[in-house]
Amino acid sequence: MTDSVDRFYNSIENAESQSQSALVELFVYFLTVELGQDAATPKQVSECFGACDLAAPKGVSARLSEGLRTKPAKFIKVNGGYKLQRHMRKMLSKKLGAERIIAQTSATLRGLERKVKEGSRKEFLNETINCFEAGANRATITMGWILAMDHLFAYILKHKLTEFNASLAKDRGVKLNVVRQRDDFSDMKESKFLEICRAANIISNDVRKILSANLDVRNSCADPSGIKVTDTRVLAFVEDLVENVVLKYEV
Repeated sequence: MTDSVDRFYNSIENAESQSQSALVELFVYFLTVELGQDAATPKQVSECFGACDLAAPKGVSARLSEGLRTKPAKFIKVNGGYKLQRHMRKMLSKKLGAERIIAQTSATLRGLERKVKEGSRKEFLNETINCFEAGANRATITMGWILAMDHLFAYILKHKLTEFNASLAKDRGVKLNVVRQRDDFSDMKESKFLEICRAANIISNDVRKILSANLDVRNSCADPSGIKVTDTRVLAFVEDLVENVVLKYEV
């Protein structure tokens, strides 16, 4: 969450001149609108201050509770936390400028694109970002995952095929005995593929954790579920995969 909330804070116009009470409201907006949580707890709001290198105000709980009694009320108490009243949510959305935040996110993604070598993967990333800019967040995540997996397949075939096949041969949970070409990777589950990559020391355990977490995100987005896929989540997802896979493992 640290990078996400820091980007959010930096997108606020004249952020340094905002009062602590105003920042409490904005961080509730970040947690419940940008991240899509049902509610924001006082602890989470305080953590937002810390993530932005700001001193959290004393009595965050009291400030949130006071917002229940103002006229009109700023917050609603739900599920052990708080969310914004409709009028406050609309007011903050207008204040922040949804288009400005999307533009900033797009600029960050385009910055990643410039780091990728010319070729088919850069073109694919370009189309992935086009999906985001068109508002197709689920498609962005699905395409981002395809890009990362295709890059890993190419890296293994070029540099680590012996190590991968040695690890594959020891794994009794896969019917496939050897990989010879790209299409062979499709004969195993993606979660199993990541396990074998880690067992063969092709990827670090930290990278495996990042990929496993993002595989869960991809799976949620690939189904017609009711989850909300926020711009912040999309940015974190694409950044994770480009920085930790496409740029890390050179083909």
